[in-house]
Amino acid sequence: MNQDEEDKTIYNVVVNHEEQYSIWPANKENAPGWRSVGKSGTKAECLSYIKEVWIDMRPLSLRKQMEQAAASKNE
Repeated sequence: MNQDEEDKTIYNVVVNHEEQYSIWPANKENAPGWRSVGKSGTKAECLSYIKEVWIDMRPLSLRKQMEQAAASKNE
């Protein structure tokens, strides 16, 4: 597809075990390790949704590790 063609693909918003978001074509099976979050639409709609909900870009494992380190400091 060249840049002048409009992308008419419908995408699903997907998330992995680290709570990282991405988009995936709705007509394809999700990549291993990714699950749909229930939002689909154009690329722009899906990316806008991700921008609203993915407010902490750190992977879940890092957030947990940092929370544990902060909690042990306060003991």
